[in-house]
Amino acid sequence: MSLAIRLRHLQIPKCKGEKIIKIEFRGVSHTKLLDDTGDELFVINEKFDWPVARPVDVEEVLIIELYSRSRLFADKLIGNYGVVLQVVVQNGRLSINDCLVDSNNKPMPVSINFDLLYVAPDETSASFASSSQIFGIDDERQMLIDIEQNIANLEKSLSSTNQESTRSRSGSSTRKQQEKSPAPERKRSSTFRNVRNLIRIGKQRPPKDKEEDDESPLVPNVSGRSSRHSECESAPLSRACSQTSLSSNADSQISVSIAEKGRKTTRLKSDLKSRVQSVLKAQDFQVCLTIIEARQLAGLNMDPVVCIQVGDQKKYTSVKESTNCPYYNEYFVFDFHMPPIMLFDKIITLSVLHSRKLLRSGTTVGAFKIDVKTVYDAPDHQFYHKWALLTDPDDIAGGPKGYLKCDISVIGKGDSVKVPPKSEKDEDDIEANLLLPDGVPIDRQRARFIVKIYRADGLPKMNSSIMANVKKAFTGEVNDLVDPYVQVSFAGLMGKTSVKKHSYAPVWNEQLVFTEMFPPLCQRIKIQLRDNDPVKPTVIGTHFIDLKQIANDGEKGFLPTYGPAFVHLYGSTRDYSLIDELSSLNSGLGEGVSYRARLLIAIRTEITDTIDFVPTDVELEPAVPVNESAYGKNEEFFLFSSILDASMMDKRLGEKPVYFEISIGNAGNAIDGHNQSAKESYNDDDSDELENITVDSGSWQSTTTPTKPMTHDRLHYFLPYWDNKPCMHIRSVWPDYRRRMYNSNIISKIADKLEEGLVEVHSMLDCEDPETELHLKQVLEELTIGCNKYVTITKGATTGPGTGKTKLDKEHLKLCQREIENIGNSARNLRALVTKNSSKERYKTAQSYLGKIKFLIEDPQHALPDVFLWIISGGKRQAYQRIPARDIIYSIVDEESGRDCGKVQTMFLRLPGKKGQGPSGWAIQAKLEIYLWMGMLKHKKYFVNGIPKGYEISQEIRNAERPRALPPCVIHYTEKHIFQLRANIYQARSLIGSDASGLSDPFARVIAGEFSKITQVIDETLSPTWDELLIFEEILVYGSGAEIINDPPTVIIEIFDQDKVGKSEFIGRAIAKPQVKLLEEPYTKPKFPTKLEWFDITRGTDHAGELLAAFELLELPSGEGTLPELPPAKERPVYKETDVKEIGPILPVPRGIRPTLSRYRIEILFWGLRDLKRIHLLTVDKPRVDIECAGHILYSSIIQNARKNPNFSTPVKFLELDLPEQELYRPPLTIRAVDCRSFGRYTLVGTHMINSIHKYIYTPLTKKEAEERKRSMNLKPLDGGELQTIPNHFGQPDFREKSPLLPKDITIAVNYGTQDMKRPRMDQRKRKFSLEEELDDEEGSKDWWTKYFESVEEMITESKEAKKHIIQEVYSSDEANLQVQGGIVSNSVSPNEQPKRRFGFKTTANASKFVSRISPKSMRRRLRKKTALCKIFPTELEQRSEFNGFKEWLQSFELYRGKKTGDETEDDSRIVGLFKGAIKVYKWPLPRDIEDHTIMGFDPQYGFFQGLPSNDPIRVLVRVYVVKANDLHPMDLNGKADPYVVLQLGSKRISDKDNYISKQLNPVFGKCFEIEATFPQDSLLTVQIYDWDLVGSDDMVGETKIDLENRFYSRHRAICGLPLKYEESGYNSWRDATKPTQILAKLCKDGKVDVPIYSDGEVKIGRHSFHLQMDDYDFYTTKDVEEHMALSVLHRWQEFPRIGCELIPEHIETRPLYNPDKPGIEQGKLEMWVDMFPMDMPLPGPPLDISPRKPKSYELRIIIWNTDDVVLEDDAFFTGEKMSDIYVKGWLKGPEDCQCTDIHYRSLTGEGNFNWRFVYPFDYMVAEQKIVISRKESLFSWDETECKIPARLELQVWDADHFSADDFLGAITLDLNRFPRGAKSSKLCTLEMLKSDGSVPMVNIFKQKRVKGWWPFFVKKDNEDLELTGKVEAEIHLLSKEEAEKNPVGLGRSEPDALEKPNRPDASFMWFLNPLKSIRYIIWHNYKWKILKVFIILALAIIILLFIYAIPGYSVKKMIGA
Repeated sequence: MSLAIRLRHLQIPKCKGEKIIKIEFRGVSHTKLLDDTGDELFVINEKFDWPVARPVDVEEVLIIELYSRSRLFADKLIGNYGVVLQVVVQNGRLSINDCLVDSNNKPMPVSINFDLLYVAPDETSASFASSSQIFGIDDERQMLIDIEQNIANLEKSLSSTNQESTRSRSGSSTRKQQEKSPAPERKRSSTFRNVRNLIRIGKQRPPKDKEEDDESPLVPNVSGRSSRHSECESAPLSRACSQTSLSSNADSQISVSIAEKGRKTTRLKSDLKSRVQSVLKAQDFQVCLTIIEARQLAGLNMDPVVCIQVGDQKKYTSVKESTNCPYYNEYFVFDFHMPPIMLFDKIITLSVLHSRKLLRSGTTVGAFKIDVKTVYDAPDHQFYHKWALLTDPDDIAGGPKGYLKCDISVIGKGDSVKVPPKSEKDEDDIEANLLLPDGVPIDRQRARFIVKIYRADGLPKMNSSIMANVKKAFTGEVNDLVDPYVQVSFAGLMGKTSVKKHSYAPVWNEQLVFTEMFPPLCQRIKIQLRDNDPVKPTVIGTHFIDLKQIANDGEKGFLPTYGPAFVHLYGSTRDYSLIDELSSLNSGLGEGVSYRARLLIAIRTEITDTIDFVPTDVELEPAVPVNESAYGKNEEFFLFSSILDASMMDKRLGEKPVYFEISIGNAGNAIDGHNQSAKESYNDDDSDELENITVDSGSWQSTTTPTKPMTHDRLHYFLPYWDNKPCMHIRSVWPDYRRRMYNSNIISKIADKLEEGLVEVHSMLDCEDPETELHLKQVLEELTIGCNKYVTITKGATTGPGTGKTKLDKEHLKLCQREIENIGNSARNLRALVTKNSSKERYKTAQSYLGKIKFLIEDPQHALPDVFLWIISGGKRQAYQRIPARDIIYSIVDEESGRDCGKVQTMFLRLPGKKGQGPSGWAIQAKLEIYLWMGMLKHKKYFVNGIPKGYEISQEIRNAERPRALPPCVIHYTEKHIFQLRANIYQARSLIGSDASGLSDPFARVIAGEFSKITQVIDETLSPTWDELLIFEEILVYGSGAEIINDPPTVIIEIFDQDKVGKSEFIGRAIAKPQVKLLEEPYTKPKFPTKLEWFDITRGTDHAGELLAAFELLELPSGEGTLPELPPAKERPVYKETDVKEIGPILPVPRGIRPTLSRYRIEILFWGLRDLKRIHLLTVDKPRVDIECAGHILYSSIIQNARKNPNFSTPVKFLELDLPEQELYRPPLTIRAVDCRSFGRYTLVGTHMINSIHKYIYTPLTKKEAEERKRSMNLKPLDGGELQTIPNHFGQPDFREKSPLLPKDITIAVNYGTQDMKRPRMDQRKRKFSLEEELDDEEGSKDWWTKYFESVEEMITESKEAKKHIIQEVYSSDEANLQVQGGIVSNSVSPNEQPKRRFGFKTTANASKFVSRISPKSMRRRLRKKTALCKIFPTELEQRSEFNGFKEWLQSFELYRGKKTGDETEDDSRIVGLFKGAIKVYKWPLPRDIEDHTIMGFDPQYGFFQGLPSNDPIRVLVRVYVVKANDLHPMDLNGKADPYVVLQLGSKRISDKDNYISKQLNPVFGKCFEIEATFPQDSLLTVQIYDWDLVGSDDMVGETKIDLENRFYSRHRAICGLPLKYEESGYNSWRDATKPTQILAKLCKDGKVDVPIYSDGEVKIGRHSFHLQMDDYDFYTTKDVEEHMALSVLHRWQEFPRIGCELIPEHIETRPLYNPDKPGIEQGKLEMWVDMFPMDMPLPGPPLDISPRKPKSYELRIIIWNTDDVVLEDDAFFTGEKMSDIYVKGWLKGPEDCQCTDIHYRSLTGEGNFNWRFVYPFDYMVAEQKIVISRKESLFSWDETECKIPARLELQVWDADHFSADDFLGAITLDLNRFPRGAKSSKLCTLEMLKSDGSVPMVNIFKQKRVKGWWPFFVKKDNEDLELTGKVEAEIHLLSKEEAEKNPVGLGRSEPDALEKPNRPDASFMWFLNPLKSIRYIIWHNYKWKILKVFIILALAIIILLFIYAIPGYSVKKMIGA
């Protein structure tokens, strides 16, 4: 018996002193000191308990008193409250919210809220209640109830009252029942039984075990293990939402409907799994930042420096003095080696500091934060040339503090760095280029992100029990072994709740407030539940919340919101051990293997603009508790599982008995489940919550009985679950959020169906299947139906039970409905637009729908916790599987059910944590056939529906619909069938190499149920053909025949590599379902014989190959009846020694199953071998290549001396053989290189596997087919008239891809439309290019760099126009676009198939005219005739699609050797060389009327490789031009590098170490290197960039490798690029050894075409003529005209039928640099090109001079004439009037060359006169518009560093002070290339002049040379406004160095050419140097009249004094008369 009070909260008006509350009953009182929170509300939320021996009387009173504590006097009573316990005794409970009364019984303004509960000795007690009235379902902050103290009372009372039923702690209602009532189904309160059972267990136990919740798990019969649980929700398996809950489903829980889905499902899942694991694997990353410049920094005359912080690493730029628009252009690289999930949470902080000095860190001006994930998610993983808006975290209202221009990129392995083309000359539009991800508004506001932490429960022990027992022995108290607190990290800030000491069920009711800009540029909130350990706080569990998932930025979007909802935390197993191997799982790194706890949290966002003061830290505040019942009713859920088969168990598990355990949350966890809290705590949820569940043995059973595994072969063990299948079940209580799971399931099913369809469409597209279009339409149709169905289902289910009630629930559902409805409509429209030619585009669009749907699948809020299944042996957990609750949840609506609910699935158990990855995780621990069902208790009757039929219907199954009736603990099967399994193992391909040679000796082991058989071993191959039939005689399958057909037993095939020594090595595993034939079925077509099928072989996450096999399960006849015949046995080879044991006769795959064969010819071009490494320390001297296909081998000739000539002497060979006709069965191809050594020995060098020869198969096009195709094309445009729509939508790129009829790259020589078309175009662009053109004209002498810079600009404008074009295409209506594509495509023909008759070049010329109207390039080229341009490619030439990687007839195959380990770096080192050659496979003989031609344009009947160049050695002159490098990785401590170039070609090495460039990350080399090479030995050119070091060896920054041989022999003529124009002299002179006419003639000769004939305006080649316009050539001499014409034809060579192809233009390629130490991560880029000239031809002229331009020397002279309206800063010394001592200072390069005028003292009007000259000599790069400065960076620098800064003149006006620092008054910055023209007079000079919107005329001093005028000085105020602080009249004069030397001038006013002294007012002087002037000008000037008045008064006074003084004497004299 007990009386308990739960005191919730008090509301007390503010008054001094501490408050104490005292509660008294029967003379026993509890007191509680109230914590003063500074608030009126005191939240207590504590329970006080009085165990009572005698029943409580109805008249007894409980008294509550509130005291105010005083330190000196006795405590003062504030008020009291008395409760008569009558109602409590009758009802068992009472809730009160009332006011206290004072001593006079008057109500006081003090309110109290509490609940009373009385447990009576009889069963009239109240339960915790049928509704939300009590114990705070209204609140969320109660602590959970503890059982332990009540148990003693219960035991006593129960034994004394004949063990009558006590109250149910959390049963559904109170019932008065006798325990002895006989009926087994009586509806007794379940918790009553639980309590009783707990007592029974308690009695059985010795008392010292009191804190352990479990009995020994090896007692098989007592299945009622205490299965405490805590309510949790299922963790959605999304990376975004929760990294702790990555899907385990990925690899092991393969839903095996493989018969239908075939390989797709497994492939999808293994992809998912490998993606998941790659997220967790440490990888190399680089975060690269370029800080370019800052603008508009808040503050006056500051010395800014930028601090870049990524995670914990910090780097600083240099300090720029006296400027608030500093220019840095500094590059920083941060290297990381960690899992992406950890890196992506790191925050990048850019902060601008003011004056960072040696000892002080400087004050922050403003900062900007973004997380790495946001950058990585941006296009190309980067933000380029963007402005970061700086804000001050402490000053919110202050607005922006400036802008910082920067590039940020995150590079992972294999990411290529794409530099978007941006011109430095472009106007900087800051607003348009803010550093923000797409969709984030420009003006971000401040927001408060409030994370509320209410409570947690179900925590594990985080300390050892020994310590607790020691403590208990000394202090006598038992404490919970965990001190939890919650830590939340977001946007680089971290907040913690308070620590709740010793609590497994802590209640916080606190909130953490983060203040950050909204939308934040940080995506994830990390929530960690931690244990406050004094030594090292440990993590209990981690959860990530992705803001993208809990917010939406659309029109109907919502701010980030979450909950209140439970977050389920997963991690390592719950038992405490000092060294926890799985501890990393708790931090979110990896899939959690056990439930850890659940946490009730909520998140909301408040956008506020009103905050004036913002805390920089996270604030911790108390939060109002939440009413949990308002958000979800607690319901009982029932989980049932039956294990139908357990086999393939690991040897380790075979020794002891094992059992399985299933758990959801802590329910069902028998070993280390719920921890009993020693503290008192109260149940805080409603009646249905069985929080302290203790399981009644007759009610719950979560484990199977321990059973000893058996085995037939000592390899695989199985459990003898033959007729009796063990069952487990759990009944537990959770908040009911089923709808979240239902919603996810419907969407997931739509996504799965769509994905499956798209995978099929993709494979059909690859095979060019004619049915593709139809299938895609069908897929889209199904998608539309699915979407509509979803909308129908969800619209009807927005309310009702199981619906989430949080804001996020409602918004997420609305979002899903909107999105899916849109996708459904789009799919319907897209379906209508699918045509044969547009299938690929439409497929891509459908893929984008899939992405959108997948994003919606996971609900960010959890519903139920995941289910864990463990196999336990020897009392320890061995292997597990995690099943998401949503996959097995039941719903009456089929679409809402989980995909595995009520189905038998094959499940593989695996090792937990790191052991489950890598080689140890490859082995399966156990394979289960398991049936799972979970649903609400009221749906319990449905759990039997899915169990395979054929079982005996027991009493329990009959009672299934009764909610409280027990489910069966065993299902007994009576129906069984005996089958024979025939496994036809034909062949495998692309296996993993497991031996040192890189090959394997594979054999297959087929496992069916408890039996296994193996095939023979095939030596040394990766594509074995076993051709073997394995027969399993008697396979026993339980269940009905129909169900066996639907879901046959799974067959596992494991492939091993046999080793001579040691055990066989695992290669991979495939899973298959056999085709079933029952006794009564006939063995006939179409079902039988079964077709062979490819099954994916996987090893861990890796793809390990494919297996071609077929499986048949044939029922054995009991008496008569026969099985199909077996084929005759194969003959055994006698010499086979590798077989382990005699296996008996080997049967081949039967005839009906093996594929049908046809005659094919394989033609191989053996070119040569390259870069062969040593084998066993010996060089490879005489290699040979063998090519094996389907058992036939084609041998190349032997290379006699690989060092001299590694090419084969007989290049072309062929082989005729029989291959399967069906594409599916095409065999793999193996390329092997062997070294022929003396005495006939062969050593394997390396192998290359080609998975399927399909891609090398050539299907000829006959004339008939060609004509049909042509006819269909002629008809199409006529029907639709679609061609008319082309001009609106078609841009240049499409012509290249779709239509070879229209020229791609139209040169100046093409006949473009009329002249007048060009003019408007020129006007548009005139202004833009006028600058450059004038510069060029002015220079007069153009050089190569002129061409380079013009070309860079050209590339930028081209890419911009292409972008605009794409945007226009996107905006133009989809349908019109489709029509156009349909029209064009239908009119196109692939180059090989061009009908000659129709497409003569006349039509093409017309077509080109047509294109010219829409081609932006054409007009531009017309305009740019003056400057020759070259093409700048932003990538390597090999990456350009138009050049096919120079592999049009020569391909490189990498040869591998050694074991494949799965580690990428090791696998890269497996490459031992390259085989160069080509492969063609075609049906033989070829049809006669063939229309196609080979690559070189010949007839394929005589072989595919005719007309190829000879492969004899050839000497070549190679010229390598290295222009410059960009963004090199810093190598020195100062964050810079000293780069130089090293070239390696064969054995030759050229190092340019002497010419290293000091401290540069963007060096301009401008070098040409010449090397003589011999192909094929010297075919690989390596260009390396090294970093020069004064001490120690030089480090390599990066290198790039170019295969020169492929380029040399390519038909794209990559030996020397073709310039756009032909010129014989000057900067663009022809540099090739052969002239254009000779090149054209050679091309014609090679292609066996007539030589070109040149006539007026036309070039005729054979039957084709190119029309050229002669207007363009009038300024050329007639002798060159043919060259120009030939060059024009060469630029259009790809239009020529049969032999035409793109020729390489004059170009510069940009190649990424890689460092072998950091594979795959770019270390910078190199701009370069290579020219090659054969030595047997006439040699070319001298190499081009591309040495860097020297800067031009200039002198800038500035005369400061006057100032006006300068603000007056000082007060005059005597007079107090306003004045300033003005002077002006200015600089060009930096404060080091600062010059000042003299001081104009005492300016009273703001006017200053100076006549002062500044002279600034400087070096200037005209093309880059930068000033070049060379200087030593520090005292210790070895050499000078060159840096470039913009040409900006800074002028500042100051007020001079003598005894303090001078005052800064204002400044102006003039960009010498573009600054406002000066005003004519001071009056006209205003701030309007500074506008950059084009309204103010601008001046370029490099053109104008001399400018005079007035310019304003200004300062920037805090509120962003500019304030005019003065005006300056100045004259700016620019001279070249030569001019300056001719006309020298002096500084200031000195000679030569001295300026006259300014005519300053007399009042301008320095007062203490000129005392007399001071008196005259200061005193006399200001006080003249006062002085005069004083003088007159003094004179009068003196006269009066003298008068008074003289009067007496005078009077006396008068009197006396003297």
